[in-house]
Amino acid sequence: MSIKPLEDRLVVSPIEAEAKTASGIYLPESAKEKPVQGKVVAAGPGKLLENGKRAEMSVKVGATVVYGKYAGSEIEHKGKKLLIIKESELLGVLEG
Repeated sequence: MSIKPLEDRLVVSPIEAEAKTASGIYLPESAKEKPVQGKVVAAGPGKLLENGKRAEMSVKVGATVVYGKYAGSEIEHKGKKLLIIKESELLGVLEG
């Protein structure tokens, strides 16, 4: 079973922040920030426009994206935490 998002939604696998600071100090679970970056694992077909056509998604599967700390809806699928998020809630795409 896989997840197929509808309309202009994306399924994003959050990229966890490092558990260790640059100076080598390990952070406890309670001090970690929520992830704000993730990899797109599935994309919907695009938003349905008034003329009956679909708007093309600007983000493709495999892209690394940046989103707001509390954006989207968290789900668990096959033991993995994922986010279902609308394309308009994304803040940007990381390139390079």
